Amino acid sequence: MRPRRRWWRPSALSVRTKAVVSVLLLSALGMAVAWAVTDAIHARAVLDRIDGELDQEVEEFRVLAERGIDPDTGEPFAGVEQLLRVAIERNVPGADEMLVTFVDGEADLYSPSWASAVVDDPDLVALVDELGPGAGRAVEGWIPTAVGEMHVVAVPVHAADDSQHGTYVVAVGTDLALASQQELRRTFALVSLGTLVLVGGVGWWVVGRLLRPLELLATTAQQVGGDDLTRRAPVHGEDDVATLGRAFNTMLDRLAAAFDAQRQFLDDAGHELRTPLTVLRGHLELLEPDDPADVAETRALLLDETGRMSRIVEDLVLLAKSERPDFVRPGRVGLGPLTDDLLDKARALGDRTWLVDARAEGQVPGDEQRLTQAVLQLADNAVKFTRPGTRIAVGSAVVGSSARLWVRDEGPGVAPADRDRIFERFVRVGEPDVRGSGLGLAIVAAVATGHGGTVAAGPGVAAHDGAAEHGLQVTLAWPVDGATDGGADERADG
Repeated sequence: MRPRRRWWRPSALSVRTKAVVSVLLLSALGMAVAWAVTDAIHARAVLDRIDGELDQEVEEFRVLAERGIDPDTGEPFAGVEQLLRVAIERNVPGADEMLVTFVDGEADLYSPSWASAVVDDPDLVALVDELGPGAGRAVEGWIPTAVGEMHVVAVPVHAADDSQHGTYVVAVGTDLALASQQELRRTFALVSLGTLVLVGGVGWWVVGRLLRPLELLATTAQQVGGDDLTRRAPVHGEDDVATLGRAFNTMLDRLAAAFDAQRQFLDDAGHELRTPLTVLRGHLELLEPDDPADVAETRALLLDETGRMSRIVEDLVLLAKSERPDFVRPGRVGLGPLTDDLLDKARALGDRTWLVDARAEGQVPGDEQRLTQAVLQLADNAVKFTRPGTRIAVGSAVVGSSARLWVRDEGPGVAPADRDRIFERFVRVGEPDVRGSGLGLAIVAAVATGHGGTVAAGPGVAAHDGAAEHGLQVTLAWPVDGATDGGADERADG
């Protein structure tokens, strides 16, 4: 037989229940400790009071015996019995106090009335008998009686002119004295129970309010799916739960960005690879295997198309990587040496007149590899839209807290209406016979975004003296807080 599942196991309880139960247990423990300490202190105070009352009663009786005057004769007490009678008549015992006199071992007088149940108690009689005739000092003890335990002090009484011997007994019932404490315990128990109920109710409400954001977070997590990543958990306040909610929403933002990047990659790949694949298939279907010229022509075309497909795939993969946090790995970049390296590498891209507009000095934060990749992409784009011998310039500068790299050409340029669109994927403007995937400037924009900067396009040659502007200058700028401008050294290299 399978063991039955226990519904009461701790793991089956909700966090709200666990929190409230924990608060109640801690509250109950705190109350119990507080009451134990308070009860012990109160009991000790009652017992100290009993000892004080007994000492006071004995001292008053001693003073009466030594200095008191018999009210009947006006002389010092001559007999034991009269001394004891006056002592008990003049004393009013407390509610838990008892006075008893013994003459020759026999109970004579007592006060209050409930003491009648105690005067014949064997333990009390035995304590009195210990004194006997000629006893010199009082005896003390605790005895159980019909009214509970009592703290008893028995004082021997003698008179010089009297053959009788007496005993003055003062007793305080400890159980009677602590009876008020029992009532206090019951009151405390009822108050504690009511307090725990109140704490439980308020705790249930407060914990529910505190856990409400977590419930909304769980609901949002359950509603989020592969087709809908737009839902976000509501966040209020600045506490730890709000921090968790913001972290959860940030995670959803990253997931949404990752899914969007994946969808974009698939859409781009499908959009851009469909045409070359169709071309490849069409030419293969029309290929004449027995015609060497047709085979050679088809082979060259297929190699060209597969090369273009390979470049498209590489660009798409690079753009997909641009969404990752490690796409840009900042380091320290020397703008001056970087500008020189860029010029040297750009010369291999085409027979153009290569220049340096400006050369900045100083170190700035940035990813040298990605910056090189972006500027060479701009240089390659400039080569595609210019003729041999055309001037193409690269430059660098630090202006305030912004570093800049640019490539400028004197080609046909881009219409002002298209200068923002050219950084979008698969957007081609300008001469229709220029081949390209339309991803190069999108890669440049991704590098700029990865550096926390921007990329902008403008005319390569500004209008002046009535001449129209022409050419294109693309500038990549990114923030370099704390960087100092080492100056821009303007020069021109052929």
